Amino acid sequence: MSTPDPGRLEEARDVEAADPGGMLRQVASSAAQIREARRAAAEAGVEALADDGRPRAIVVTGMGGSGISGDVLAAVCGLGCPVPITTVRGYRLPGWVGAADLVIAVSCSGSTEETLEVAAEAARRGCRLLCVGGAGSPLAELAARSRALFVPVRSVGQPRSTLWGLTVPLLVAARALRLADVPDEVLESTAVLLEDVAHRCRPDSEPFVNPAKRVALDLAGDVPLVWGTSQLAETAAYRMCCQLNENAKYPGVYGALPEADHNQVMAFDGFFAGGGSPADPADPDGSLWGPTPTPPDNDDFFRDRSEDAEHGLHLVVLRDTDEHPQTAKRREASVEMARARGVAVTEIPAEGAHPLERIATMIALADYVTVYLAITLGVDPTPVRAIQELKARIA
Repeated sequence: MSTPDPGRLEEARDVEAADPGGMLRQVASSAAQIREARRAAAEAGVEALADDGRPRAIVVTGMGGSGISGDVLAAVCGLGCPVPITTVRGYRLPGWVGAADLVIAVSCSGSTEETLEVAAEAARRGCRLLCVGGAGSPLAELAARSRALFVPVRSVGQPRSTLWGLTVPLLVAARALRLADVPDEVLESTAVLLEDVAHRCRPDSEPFVNPAKRVALDLAGDVPLVWGTSQLAETAAYRMCCQLNENAKYPGVYGALPEADHNQVMAFDGFFAGGGSPADPADPDGSLWGPTPTPPDNDDFFRDRSEDAEHGLHLVVLRDTDEHPQTAKRREASVEMARARGVAVTEIPAEGAHPLERIATMIALADYVTVYLAITLGVDPTPVRAIQELKARIA
């Protein structure tokens, strides 16, 4: 891997040359995916799921970029959802799942072996089954044999880039079952917000005004610790770490408040913390270190770090607009503690009012960040050679 080079993000032509697989174009297709998937779900008759009443539980089975759709569904339905929603990432369907439950199998290619195995088991148990994935695929064939609903999804290139094409049919299903309030107007308003993020993060937007480029440049060389401040933001944090892995070929550790304050916060006093003094039992609040640095007087996308600080831990806070009051206090205190210890901090706020709008905007900005980070590092964001080699080894 080459040394991080901010110059790689200066000119649009250089950015596009460093992205031969068109990952930025794939990310920019998110709004179109929402509109296309809404039509596909309607044409497939997903609303008919309501004819058999509300299921006891919903189980989404999927891997990688397809599995995230189940997490987004659960987050948008929220903690008040009257039925549990869980995501299965593996080969086995939990023993408690049966005919009273709805299993949703999601595979962008329609050929993911783990998803096919779980879907087949769901069919054998007599579960209600909805399949979402590639047309003409093994998953489509399984749906036909099982007389299950099938929603065809057109991949925009990579499964991880087709998140909204895979997720919207699930949201339409939840709407039909009266588990989520996601009318067509909200789907459209979310698409409009995603178009706005795409405009702000476009390749020809210079780094000093492009929020995604700025965050990518700040992250380069650091170890990201990505925290969410709600169920929505936690899902976006997990997604960001997955995108760091696949797009930038880069590590990332995700967490959520308040849980992260019971374990991950200790990394502020560890090997990767930058420049601050370790915790002193006689000075637990750090008051002996001097005043806490004042955050810069600009927008939330700029991190707070001295010019001569070494690379190290970098706290990225995905900040929801709907936080528990105690979680908000924990976020503020955690950020202050990180800065006092020389840990870089970047805060990315959600936009919009509806839960779908908020999670979509956090995910969209983070998607762009990870692609621009890859380009800054001299990495082609599209290929996933290690995944392909692993599949070949076990075939």
